Amino acid sequence: MPGTDGVLFSGMNAQTNRTAWHRLGATEPLASAAALARERYRKDNPRSLKIFNDALQALPGANTRTVLHYSPFPVAIARAQGAQIEDADGHDYQDFLGEYTAGLYGHRHPVIINAISQALERGLTLGGPGLKESRLARLMCDRFKALERLRFCNSGTEANVLALSSARAFSGRSDILVVDGSYHGGVLSYAGQSPLNLPFPTHRIRFNDADTAVQKITELDVQLAAIIVEPMIGAGGCIPAQPEFLQALRTASEKTGALLIFDEVMTSRLGASGLHGRLDICPDLVTFGKYLGGGLSFGAFGGRADILDRFDPRLPDAWPHAGTFNNNTLSMSAGFAGLNDVFTAEVSEAFFEYGENFRKRLSASLRALQLPLHLTGMGSMMAIHFCDQSPTAPYPGNSVPPDLYELVHLKMMAAGQFYARRGMINLSLPMTEPMLGRFEEALIATLGECADHIEQSVTD
Repeated sequence: MPGTDGVLFSGMNAQTNRTAWHRLGATEPLASAAALARERYRKDNPRSLKIFNDALQALPGANTRTVLHYSPFPVAIARAQGAQIEDADGHDYQDFLGEYTAGLYGHRHPVIINAISQALERGLTLGGPGLKESRLARLMCDRFKALERLRFCNSGTEANVLALSSARAFSGRSDILVVDGSYHGGVLSYAGQSPLNLPFPTHRIRFNDADTAVQKITELDVQLAAIIVEPMIGAGGCIPAQPEFLQALRTASEKTGALLIFDEVMTSRLGASGLHGRLDICPDLVTFGKYLGGGLSFGAFGGRADILDRFDPRLPDAWPHAGTFNNNTLSMSAGFAGLNDVFTAEVSEAFFEYGENFRKRLSASLRALQLPLHLTGMGSMMAIHFCDQSPTAPYPGNSVPPDLYELVHLKMMAAGQFYARRGMINLSLPMTEPMLGRFEEALIATLGECADHIEQSVTD
């Protein structure tokens, strides 16, 4: 599944101008090492620091999307192409963040750019049905096993809100069941207690604990409207669900009449029919987002026809579903071109295997370090965890000092590697074997330098 390789931006190769602190050994305390890393990061990124400070005048924390912030401040991205990005200070990085799975196609994919250009020529906000939404809807229904009908919206958060609201309206019940440590959007966050969450009556279960889940579903009985779960936890650490856990949810929900919702906002990339198709477990509703808009804002929810047909505006008691940009021409055009012409069923299966091969190779290299760390994930999504045992539920890393994640992250950035501070790594279609090799080499070297800090942090 190779893409193109090489330096993509003239003048980008400022890597040699970065301070070479990432070669230093771990001889000082963790707090001191992290402080040194922050100091050198500030020195190497003066333009990004200025952009950050200027943004503070209008944006709280210089930020309008929480996950993009990391200390001491995030680099400002100036431009990108393929699987490489350039920051405001001219440093180039291999992009292993992949926009938290939304960047499946990489940056500036010619098929996507062409689709957007053609859409721009036809006009943007048209005030009526366009030419692409029905084609994209039919394509998705053909691809994803659980979809008989679907509706478009503008984000994964919105898709999950609408799916849960649909389940509550359809069932006439109130309560929802979620996985502790899961994330389904800005107002559906269950890692801790978010004061911004929607006020649905909510109950929590532990991921991959089938017995407790069935007990809770049985206990709630006719109160329970819906169970929402990711078939692989995304933000909580790329932790796959055990098939027997998902099957237990499916069986128990059918017995009580609750609807089972799979959040596939991230995981729909893991095979031709998403992860529910790969596992051959069919939920009542599925939610989508991220890459399916071709890199533009996108969300969708769908599933059983008897549920989704309640949105049919021809019905006298139809459920209303507004959203000015639900069928915006850019997302519909880019989404259709990406799914139809680039990420075909055959490509999606090959890309899954490409990611699996890299994940297994990287996992073997990590094991050779003989440190308390593990790599979880499936296909093109994976995450590093500092812990003694491979996690089966989020969040095993809560007791690990944040300084450790920061130190490793800043060292990797100095080595030209961009990924999520929390340890998430996502592949994109333009990545090549040499790029994977460079990332692996940098990561193993960085973790080796931090070996003492890792052992002390996990042991403590």
